Amino acid sequence: MIHVLQADRIAQIAQERALRISRVGEYIASNILSKFNENDSRAINLEIGCGHGHWLTSFAPLCDNDLFVGIDLLSKRIRKADRKKELLNLKNIFFLKAEATEFLEALPENLYISNTFIMHPDPWPKKKHHKNRLIQDSFLKALHNRSKHGSKLFFKTDHEPYFDWTKKILSLSSLWKLGSENWPHEAPSYFQELFECSHFCSASSV
Repeated sequence: MIHVLQADRIAQIAQERALRISRVGEYIASNILSKFNENDSRAINLEIGCGHGHWLTSFAPLCDNDLFVGIDLLSKRIRKADRKKELLNLKNIFFLKAEATEFLEALPENLYISNTFIMHPDPWPKKKHHKNRLIQDSFLKALHNRSKHGSKLFFKTDHEPYFDWTKKILSLSSLWKLGSENWPHEAPSYFQELFECSHFCSASSV
């Protein structure tokens, strides 16, 4: 009986995940793909963990010809980010609730990522929780599969052990090459203001 219940729960989790991916895919198809003309190079700039949208709503107006997407796990943050977007009348930016790997899975084959920005993700500091960190080989592979050749990954954290972890994984990756690019845009953000210092690195897809 216990095994049957466990199997039912696993099936339920898989079904819920598939439903979330389907909803994200529908949003992308109806809101983002419609922004491209037939001959456009279909690529987006992605911020994972966009919070309240401070940073992205500051950056997007400087790049009118590019599209930006911010994702976060909390609906309240997305609602606040959307309000900023509306107040600033920004047409080249979208915010939606989505988990990073599910968003990547939902992307259609004809839509790619130019730049990915990750700022102050949960460092999961305890060793037993390191498996929950976003930066893992599996994530880097999934991101690479949806990125253009030469696409950039920008990572910033106030947690030095997580920074060292990320640099090590990137240095060992056959899909990403550590770079020396500067952080592309400095602007205050909700999370940035909480931390005294940050460490950042960049990498390019190969």
